[in-house]
Amino acid sequence: MGEQHGTVVIGAGPAGLTAAYELLRRGEPVRVFEADEVVGGISRTVERDGWRFDIGGHRFFTKVPRVEAFWHEILPDEDFLLRPRMSRIFYRGALFNYPLSALNALRNLGLWESALCMGSYARARLRPPRDQSHFEGWVSARFGWRLYSMFFKTYTEKVWGMPADQLQADWAAQRIKNLSLAKAVRNALPFGRGREDVTSLIEEFQYPKYGPGMMWERCAEQVRGRGGRIDTGTWVTAVHRDPARRRAVAVTVNGGGGQRSEPAEHVISSMPISELVAALRPAAPAEVLACAADLRYRDFLTVALVVPAKFSFPDNWIYVHDPAVRVGRIQNFGSWSPHLVKDGRTCLGLEYFVFEGDEMWRTPDADLVAMATAELERLGLVRPGAVEAGYVVRMPKAYPVYDERYQHNIDVIRAWLAREVPNVHPVGRNGMHRYNNQDHSMLTAMLTVENIADGAAHDVWSVNVEQDYHEQATNRPGRHGTGRDAPVVPSRTIRAGAAVPGDGRTVTEPPAQVPLA
Repeated sequence: MGEQHGTVVIGAGPAGLTAAYELLRRGEPVRVFEADEVVGGISRTVERDGWRFDIGGHRFFTKVPRVEAFWHEILPDEDFLLRPRMSRIFYRGALFNYPLSALNALRNLGLWESALCMGSYARARLRPPRDQSHFEGWVSARFGWRLYSMFFKTYTEKVWGMPADQLQADWAAQRIKNLSLAKAVRNALPFGRGREDVTSLIEEFQYPKYGPGMMWERCAEQVRGRGGRIDTGTWVTAVHRDPARRRAVAVTVNGGGGQRSEPAEHVISSMPISELVAALRPAAPAEVLACAADLRYRDFLTVALVVPAKFSFPDNWIYVHDPAVRVGRIQNFGSWSPHLVKDGRTCLGLEYFVFEGDEMWRTPDADLVAMATAELERLGLVRPGAVEAGYVVRMPKAYPVYDERYQHNIDVIRAWLAREVPNVHPVGRNGMHRYNNQDHSMLTAMLTVENIADGAAHDVWSVNVEQDYHEQATNRPGRHGTGRDAPVVPSRTIRAGAAVPGDGRTVTEPPAQVPLA
């Protein structure tokens, strides 16, 4: 294997491991370098003291048949559970259906508050906001200020770390498309019209019984079993190119006892594209380097708290729309799989959206556990003293940010890579700075391998450009999109996080917006 240069894959998350597996299927030699000590990227399953939990929650659902087939080729059917999809919104001590339903909202809000919401909606229809170019104006024009402030504003600002009037409206138009309060009310009636326009979500999904990491640990075993090499704890510090031949020729890796050079005929990269550009030797032009440095990310941490099973709930997660607490979403890992928790207990994962290096990111683990415990008690989801243990996991670069310059930056980088190093292939979420789901990331890897090994000419960048919501269930013919968009945000409000090498962090479930049904 050492004499055959083959393909170097940077990152052992879903995109990187899928690429390695597909190359070996075709008899192509491959070496995978992963900066972390474990495979799976953000799709790993973290284990602490016998507890298992996800980093963000990962529903195994896809509209791409070949991705579905890949999952079941790696894991036998008996290793999958079929789990009900259930998520609700916690607001003012009550749980609201997600997607919101008019009758459930009426029961929880009461007649008086519901009347105020209807009045607010009527005012928005008579005198809509003048500026609907941002998220706040767009949503309040369709639901009224009162409902907007309850069910849209707080959570959105927690996720993206900025005022909602600085988020562009494009994201809302895609995620909350075809919906308004009037339609929600009509669809609550026995003979409501227009039900076919309501965004409905999948009702169940597959899930590996020991968590998503089970999939990628098994995939890594099969890659090694087929003759592929996977080096963990190994950073790619440079990608060497030959400007005369316009090709990448080798990578420098640091790990396993020292630094060494690894020759490469092709490089498949799921590391953040900003870091890929910075690693090129000779260096890319100043304009390309500046575009790479200008890309931004939103980071993520989970505080997993062990509590008695009586404090469990049936939801996979609960969205927290209470501005008095910082937590944005609460996972119940026992609802994902009973194999993740222990008898008589469950584990609740409190999720916080942060910027790497900010105050919360730097807070010691013990203090974060204490804060999360206090917030869980304040919300009334557990009684004081019920939390028995806590664990903290930080995940940098969980979400690529779409600021107003990101598309220009990516266009410049993409064009230069295609022209100067066409045998370097970005894949996956951070590899392409694309708001990908797991199946999107895997598909980019599959198509890239076909380009390398089969002589295909797929446009890998066309994956995940459709406007259909990923988890939308639809019976409409010809509507099988895999797309999921993200909001365009002003770059001046986003702080750059420190770069980390390794996988493209390809799989975490992006935080959802709140459609009404």
